[in-house]
Amino acid sequence: MELVDVLKALADETRLRILNVLRQESLCVCDLEDVLKLSQSNASRHLTKLRHCRLIVAEKQAQWVYYRINEQLLQEQPFVKAILDQELGKSAKYQQDLSKLRQYRNIGGGCGCTEKLP
Repeated sequence: MELVDVLKALADETRLRILNVLRQESLCVCDLEDVLKLSQSNASRHLTKLRHCRLIVAEKQAQWVYYRINEQLLQEQPFVKAILDQELGKSAKYQQDLSKLRQYRNIGGGCGCTEKLP
């Protein structure tokens, strides 16, 4: 059943956008909201689905939760790594999200949690 859950999670554009930026670094939900222009409830709903199928893992530090790609799952399901590494790079939308993340970091974007990033 895990494979079906992973495939379902990958079938959503917002979740692919989240995975795309998480490939770069660990982020908290407020960072994802700002970079991807998501509401808090929408971001949380998608993060829950990604966690449920183990595509991402969460680590709590103080009052913030940081999300990152689950490297163990990428080893177990190499097709997911191929999608993230190869296919997302072909789309202008995903490249724009990475550009927004770089701009966000360059201007010091964040809710105050960015100083605590691992």
